[in-house]
Amino acid sequence: MKDWVERFNDGKYASSDVQAQIEAGWYDWFCRDSSLVNKTKRMGNIIKQIKPGGKVDLESNFVWFKNNCPLDGPLYDDFRIAGINSDPTLIVIQINNRANECRYTVFGRLNDFRTPVFSSNSLRKIIKWLNT
Repeated sequence: MKDWVERFNDGKYASSDVQAQIEAGWYDWFCRDSSLVNKTKRMGNIIKQIKPGGKVDLESNFVWFKNNCPLDGPLYDDFRIAGINSDPTLIVIQINNRANECRYTVFGRLNDFRTPVFSSNSLRKIIKWLNT
């Protein structure tokens, strides 16, 4: 993730080119290809605030993105943090999923992703939780 943040800050993912967005970490999407760049920017501005020493090891994890299409609601985005070597997803942060009570909802391996481990309408609180 540390390298991803450096590339993000250098503008590597600022292009609307689909290949650039796939390199940014997009795995699956149901929105227009041209929408990915803005989604990457929005989530990247969250990711770059994750600091060493919190819940995420920036050296041994990577980030990937998904635009979800639930059967009973509008599209929503999430980003997932997974281990580079072990590859299991550790944390999923959903943004604006109307099925959740809050704007930002975190699911984790801690409870097999069954229920949220943290949620808030405040981006500041999500960042603080990730960094503690």
